[in-house]
Order: sequence, then C-alpha cells, then structure tokens
Amino acid sequence: MLGLTAEEWQAVRLSLEVASRSVIVSLVPAIGIAWLLARGRFPGRMLLDALVHLPLVVPPVVVGWGLLMLFGVRGPIGGPLNDWFGIRLVFTTEGAALATAVMSFPLIVRSVRLGLEHVDPGLEAAARTLGAGPVDRFLTVTLPLMSPGILAGAVTAFAAGLGEFGAVITFVSNIPGETQTLPLAIYSATQTPGGEAVAARLAGVSFVLAMGGLLLAEVIARRMHLLLGRG
Repeated sequence: MLGLTAEEWQAVRLSLEVASRSVIVSLVPAIGIAWLLARGRFPGRMLLDALVHLPLVVPPVVVGWGLLMLFGVRGPIGGPLNDWFGIRLVFTTEGAALATAVMSFPLIVRSVRLGLEHVDPGLEAAARTLGAGPVDRFLTVTLPLMSPGILAGAVTAFAAGLGEFGAVITFVSNIPGETQTLPLAIYSATQTPGGEAVAARLAGVSFVLAMGGLLLAEVIARRMHLLLGRG
C-alpha cells in the first residue's frame, strides 16, 4: 500500500503512536495551565506564561538536551526513576512521546486559553446564583463551552507531534523500531546513498498526515462553534 516497505510503515506507525501518547500525556495539564493563565491573578503569572511558551521559541535541540539532562539515567529525575522503579525514558518510545509532548504543550495551552477566554462569565455567574459549586460550574458550563479550543488544540498538537524532530533525536536518538519516527526516518533516508525515493515517499506521507490534522482541527472547531450557537 502506497509503495511503503515494512520498515517505512513502522516509522509511520511509531509517529502516530508517539503523537497520540504526547497528546494524552499533556492534555489535562495543559487545560489546568490554560485555566491559571486565563483566570488566575498571582505573582509570577507572566513568568509562567513565558515558561509555558518557551518551547515555541528556543531550538528544539535545546529542549531535547534539557530533557536529556533531567531524565537521563544519571539525571535528577531520570536517575531515581531508573534506580527505584526501573523506568527509563532516554532512548525509548516513551521518551519520544515525552519530548513530543513538551514541544506541543504550548499549542494546546494557547488553544484552550483562547477557548476559555470566549466563555461568557455571565453564564458561570448565573450557574453560581442557582447554587452550582465551582466544580459543578466547571463541568457543566465552562468545560462544554471551552471544548472547541480543547479539541482543536489536541488535534493541532497531534499534527505538530507527527513532525517533531530536534527534541526527539537529541533525547532518544534515532533507533529503528523504537524511536525512529517519520521525520527521523526521512532524515536517515537523506543520509543514505540512493535514499531519495524513500525520503520522497515518507515526505509525502508526512505532508498528507499534517495537512489532514490541520484541516480536522479547523472542521472540529467550526462544528463545535455551531453546536454551541456561536457561528
């Protein structure tokens, strides 16, 4: 199918798995951070905002290096995880998902924050006057109204995760079947004599997946806005 070999399909499958895991790992924390940034008023809010969006502006290799220092087998976090629980993230699929999650985290936060800022505070106030507590108001009023931002952010982060390269290769290397995602497979093909055809096939798959993800995010956002009576 599509002229891909078993090894190339393996890279595609691994990319989909890593991108999916990254969204699952980062979605709930991203919603919490977006809530703090949109509704919170506390010292250091601007600093937190800058730190959250830092992966968008620093080279991905820097993010990968930072993860390697923290989560390597001798790092302050990775060392105890490896020694006490036998959990090793460096050079593993799980580590690739972590690196991808860190890089795509700001995209989810921004989308969720925009969705939250479009929630009418009057609706939350009305729910409060009817006796709804903070948790009830969030689950029955705020969360449904901000759901377009959540879904669009998740799909956008998934699409971006499919193309993550720098942080992944720095943190978990380029191991076929373990950490060699689609971008890394393309890179390997370009470094191999006669690998132009392989690189072209994989680049085409990458383009289709990324475009499909972006279009899906737009469709979901529009449909949710229509369901909520905003468009």
